[in-house]
Amino acid sequence: MHELSICQSLIKQITSVALECSAQRVTSITVAIGALSGVEAELLKNAYPIASAGTVAENAELIIEALPVRVKCNQCGSESDALPNKLVCKKCGDWRTTLLSGDELMLMSVELEKIQETKVIH
Repeated sequence: MHELSICQSLIKQITSVALECSAQRVTSITVAIGALSGVEAELLKNAYPIASAGTVAENAELIIEALPVRVKCNQCGSESDALPNKLVCKKCGDWRTTLLSGDELMLMSVELEKIQETKVIH
């Protein structure tokens, strides 16, 4: 299950962002996954609690967004959505296409809770 190692890398990146922003904890993480990325969303969700245990992201909500598979036709130049197992142009039906999106795994956003500073004035 390579999703666990993906989660561990994600946690490293998120921890770095939290540290940079002086955040006390992470409340929400949004990840976008394309159908051709080779990452299973359910397995990623299952691996997340293990990878995040004891970190600033331990209780953060993991939100996974599905990215569409999009292609550009090399014959007619049209851009269209496609199926992961059928990368053909929707306009002309040609199979000679270039993949535009659908193979990504991206960290889209991280919501942080910042440390409240208390100032004591005498």
